[in-house]
Amino acid sequence: MTETVKLKSPIDGSIYAERPIATDAQVSAAVERARAAQADWAKTSIAERGKYMLAMLEALVGMSDEIVPEIAWQMGRPVRYGGEFGGVKERVSYMVEIAEQALKPVLASNPKDGFRRYVKKEPLGVVMVIAPWNYPYLTAVNTIVPALMAGSTVILKHAAQTLLVGERFAQAFEKAGLPRGVFQNVVLNHAQTEKLLGSGKIDHVNFTGSVAGGRAIEKAAAGTFMTLGLELGGKDPAYVLPDARLDHAVANLVDGTFFNSGQCCCGIERVYVHEKVYDEFVEGFVAETKNYVLGNPLEQATTMGPMAQARFADLIREQKAEALRKGAAAHINMKVDKDVAGSPYLAPEVLTNVDHQMSVMREESFGPIVGIMKVRNDEEAIALMNDSPYGLTASIWTRDTDHAVAIGDRVETGTVFMNRCDYLDPALVWTGVKDTGKGAALSAIGYDNLTRPKSYHLRETI
Repeated sequence: MTETVKLKSPIDGSIYAERPIATDAQVSAAVERARAAQADWAKTSIAERGKYMLAMLEALVGMSDEIVPEIAWQMGRPVRYGGEFGGVKERVSYMVEIAEQALKPVLASNPKDGFRRYVKKEPLGVVMVIAPWNYPYLTAVNTIVPALMAGSTVILKHAAQTLLVGERFAQAFEKAGLPRGVFQNVVLNHAQTEKLLGSGKIDHVNFTGSVAGGRAIEKAAAGTFMTLGLELGGKDPAYVLPDARLDHAVANLVDGTFFNSGQCCCGIERVYVHEKVYDEFVEGFVAETKNYVLGNPLEQATTMGPMAQARFADLIREQKAEALRKGAAAHINMKVDKDVAGSPYLAPEVLTNVDHQMSVMREESFGPIVGIMKVRNDEEAIALMNDSPYGLTASIWTRDTDHAVAIGDRVETGTVFMNRCDYLDPALVWTGVKDTGKGAALSAIGYDNLTRPKSYHLRETI
């Protein structure tokens, strides 16, 4: 009997899609195709590669009427937000635009007569992308497009929760006329994935997911010497200073906390507010949060859909219950019929009277809950922001840019935001510290992480 992957929709618990898992022979064939195609793909000009990427983008956007409800059915994001095409367009277009400059050889900085010396950026070979369900298109293009632009071939293994996304990428590349074997979508189970990573046939893997998943990837790849890109957990903080424009901070931090039901790698999970503006900030934050409408994501009125799986929602319920037992105060307490234990539907919650003895302030939530703490000064805020095993982004809310930079210099994080949050700028590198992982995506630095340096030391006069 053929093993399959079943995609259970969070909307109603139905099986929305089911696909057979590739056989070992099919996996081997896919890798061989990728390896065989890579040599010719590497000879293709960067400009020509860019044309394929932009054609793929056009084809993907052309499927938006089908893709938007598919995302809702697969992982619960409301259709009113229209998919992920704005970010996908921005990232694909930018990485194509900078490719020629980012991938050109680097000349030695000290010229020598009679010698030509430079470093070329060579493609890695076969790149595997293991993509997550929370932003299934955005996270995938972060590696797929620059890897292909750099001359590697790509094998995509998408999350079981968003099975159809890999197929959409394959359809878009096929419509773009991409040569056979340059991009392939495969459906694998965990054991097959680990076996493939340990085979020595993959040159680089990029994984976005949990810390436990990242450790499993490292273990599977041990001894192969492949390169790794790992974007793992996050517990992103915000610090609101006394001079912040509070209405702006409230609106943006509420959105940064609860958009996508809080299922964002760089979503806000904890907020530290200076005591001078704490009461006013909390009042505004609570009022703004109460505007959310939890419900069926296929309905335009819904602003918050179900979480991707019921067990994710139950984890948040446990974090909230623990915090309340330890003295936290809940401010929303929204009554929604479907918001019960064992259901993926979970209303947003704002907690105060929280501290770092509570899991909601220390462990990744990845859901619609946030704790807000009062702080006396920068020193206390910085200490609390750094009191975390994670470090993806941190946002600072102030009108003083120099002050924000000074604070940011002391925060252990991959990105420092000022007066914004929960956003990837493709011109800036996307990276993390501590248990958030290693490697880098986007920007010219992202290309450096998807190529290998090769030195040329040429004596021209003898």
